[in-house]
Formats: sequence, structure tokens, C-alpha cells
Amino acid sequence: MSLLTTVMEHSLDEGYAEASARRRSEGRDGLPRTLKAKLGLAAGLVLAALVVTLGAAEARVAAPVVAKEREELIDRVNAETSTADTLEADVDELRKDVGERQRKALQEHGGDQGGLVALLSGATPVEGPGIKLVVDDAEDTDQGGGGPRESTGFADTGRVRDRDMQRVVNGLWQSGAEAIAINGQRLTALSAIRAAGDAILVDNRPLVPPYTVQAVGDGKKLVTAFQDSADGQYLQALHESFDIRTSISEQEKVRLPAAPSLIVRTAEPQAADTGSGAADTGKGTS
Repeated sequence: MSLLTTVMEHSLDEGYAEASARRRSEGRDGLPRTLKAKLGLAAGLVLAALVVTLGAAEARVAAPVVAKEREELIDRVNAETSTADTLEADVDELRKDVGERQRKALQEHGGDQGGLVALLSGATPVEGPGIKLVVDDAEDTDQGGGGPRESTGFADTGRVRDRDMQRVVNGLWQSGAEAIAINGQRLTALSAIRAAGDAILVDNRPLVPPYTVQAVGDGKKLVTAFQDSADGQYLQALHESFDIRTSISEQEKVRLPAAPSLIVRTAEPQAADTGSGAADTGKGTS
């Protein structure tokens, strides 16, 4: 209780009290008393007010200029965006026109097998029974686990990679699929599945998971043949070892679009050459 009483009665430390008394005795307490000190304080206040006033005036003058420059930048961005959208629309139209011309060329010059050539090349849409295979990343894509998948350069073992989709597509072709599309993008004999960073590209177009693979063919046979194949077992191993999500089901009707862009190539047999050049090289056309 004595400590509490002392604190209540002497709230100010004795050292502070002595210092305050000494300043008062020396005349250094409160506002300046001499005329010179008062004039100095007044000059400082006037200077500070002048600086603040000038800053406010400059900001007020510069505000319209900054706003105008901002509006001009916005107008330029909008104009360039509109131009880019127009060019992109033109590219899409030209791509469609080229694809249509290529499809017509295949149909006109394919002879009796023109329809089959157009179908196999992906030049025409396809509709029929088939299967639907969905492959998706694991829920926790940052999981570790080691093993050959991580030691061969995989930083994230729960993420679907381009080589996984390559094996899935090749397995479906080998299992008897007549036409295949990934996320609505038709595959052809010249399609390429590659990686760009963490993204999977099909013919240089990025895909977004989940990856939905649709294949036209005998659904029951396709499911059985794919699951029994080495590629189907590889996909099952990814599911069991790295929690990559997969599902496969038969579909009564699958509709696949035509390939967006085709590269038409023709080949002709090389004429027989009795010269030594042909005999030495033994090479033909491809």
C-alpha cells in the first residue's frame, strides 16, 4: 500500500521535476521571450506557410495536365485493344477460310476415297459412339514423393504433363479410336502435344485442366482395350501413385469438330531409277 500511495502522491519523477525547475529558473521554459527569438519563430512559421501554399498551388496547376495525360493514355490503350481485337477476328476468318479450302481440296482430289481421306485427316466433323476420358491434376499438386517421375525433372508430381497426354492419346489410337479431340480440339496425324512451362499445348494452343479426351469408336471395346494397354496401365499408375484424377466412360454419341487448321501434303511414288545413285542410296520418298 505504501508503494501505491507514493505513486499516487508523486506521479512525476523527481528527476523530471528538477529539470523542469532548472529550465524555468534559466528562462528557457515556454515560448521565446526575447524580441529576436520571437521574430525568428515568426519567420519560420511564415516560411513554412509559404512552402505549403506553393506546393498546393503547383499541385492544383499540374492536376489538369496529369488528368489529360491519363485520359490520353486510356484512349491509346482502348484504341490499340480495339485494333488487336479486329486483327484477331481477321485472323480467325482467314483461318476458317483456309481450312474450308483445304477440306474442299481433300474432297475434290481424293477420288473415290475422298470422304475417307477427309475423315482420317480431320477435315470433317465426326459424330458417333465413343468414350469420354477425363484427366485432371491431383487436388494437392504440391505433393512430393520422389520416384522416377520427380527424378526426371518433374517439380510437381501431382500435375498432368504433356508426356502423360501423349501416352493417353497414343494409347487410344492403338486401342482403335477413329477420331480424337482434347478439350474440343481435334487431333490429326500431324498434331503435336508439347509443354510451355506448366501449360500443355496442342498444336500451339494452350489447354486448361481438366483435360477431357473424347474418342469416336466402339465404346465398350475402346474402354477395355485402353485399360488393358500399357498406356492405360500407366495412367492408372499415375492415379495410384500421384493421386492424378481420371475417369473413363462410354458415350452413346460423341461429336468432334473438324480440325481448325490442316496442312495438306501429297506424296507421289518415286520413278524407278536404274542408275547407280538409286542403287547406292536405297532411299525413297516419304
